[in-house]
Amino acid sequence: MAAVNARPIDVHTWSTPNGWKVPIMLEECELPYRIVPVNIAKNEQFAPDFLAISPNNKIPAIVDPEGPGGQPITVFESGAILQYLGRKTGKLYPADERARVAVDEWLFWQVAGFGPMLGQTHHFTIYAPEKVPYAIERFTAEAKRLYGVLERRLEGREYIADQFSIADIATVTWAKLNFKQGVEIGTLPNVARWLERVLARPAVQRGLAAI
Repeated sequence: MAAVNARPIDVHTWSTPNGWKVPIMLEECELPYRIVPVNIAKNEQFAPDFLAISPNNKIPAIVDPEGPGGQPITVFESGAILQYLGRKTGKLYPADERARVAVDEWLFWQVAGFGPMLGQTHHFTIYAPEKVPYAIERFTAEAKRLYGVLERRLEGREYIADQFSIADIATVTWAKLNFKQGVEIGTLPNVARWLERVLARPAVQRGLAAI
């Protein structure tokens, strides 16, 4: 059953691809929320208060004052948060098992591969204090391979799992930074159309601007 919070959900996050996912989902679900900034450039993710709700010291994490049974709940890991909010609201996470399996497959593809590999590409090509050619070549090649997987998946589809879902939300926040990943988006017409389509959604735009 869809749920509507009377009290806002606290979103502990920062302006990163993983950090944008939750505000986008909350905007799409029309749930009230409050951004609690966690400045990872200042190592605020290691503060004891944040560790209490995110044991892995990673953003994002949420505190929902109106969780199961009306009691507060904390949730960490972006994929788990998206699934939780999808179940809570009945939005963007289908109840039909066959459709849900497709969403879960591509959500886990993103959190286990697309995000981490692109994150390594960002690190070694932009942020690493020493340029390591092997690492740059390795992760850039993997980024291109993963974009190829997405390109094939989107052939004949508007969205990753046919209907707009948490799989699209999880993926778009990384794909929008393709210019940092050594990927020529012009060579990926299906991805380019999908990216334009998702980024045009008003709720996506509001979520990206929230942090």
